[in-house]
Amino acid sequence: MLETERLTVRPLQANDYIDIYEYMSVPETYHFERGNPETLEEGKKFCYEWAVKDPPNFWVAVLKTESKVIGHVSFFIHGHPDFKTWELGYIFNPKYQNKGYATEATKAVMKYAFTKLGTHRLVANCSPENIPSWKIMEKCGMRREGTQKKNFLIRNDKNGNPIWYDSYSYAILDEEFK
Repeated sequence: MLETERLTVRPLQANDYIDIYEYMSVPETYHFERGNPETLEEGKKFCYEWAVKDPPNFWVAVLKTESKVIGHVSFFIHGHPDFKTWELGYIFNPKYQNKGYATEATKAVMKYAFTKLGTHRLVANCSPENIPSWKIMEKCGMRREGTQKKNFLIRNDKNGNPIWYDSYSYAILDEEFK
């Protein structure tokens, strides 16, 4: 469990599905994300499947004043484990966006990665159009390393043809993390 000023950031638990469903069931969440709004059953299945991973692949941000899950930070090994590189991502409930919570939670997971796991490098990607997302990365000390052209598929068009999107690539090394 990780503590910040306003949040408890902890591994996903199976019983988090109701709070997660609240934001994973709305179309707005998927503007820059793959997939479609989830049903309550899909949210429950997601939580039950991913709550058992060690180290955790999903960290939830619990707002201390409400004891409510308001978002999550994904955290996956990137490439070969010997490279000690992890990939971050985040999705937050639209009701709690633009308040600094995603930055606060992401910084906590970054600190865990560098101080507890011996991580060498953290990476993250987002759409160039997702300005709030890349601003979070920059507030967390990550640097933009480039733009990948048409490397990400979020959805298909009405005829089922893939629509490819560009993404910004961000990273931070252990020696850069403060």
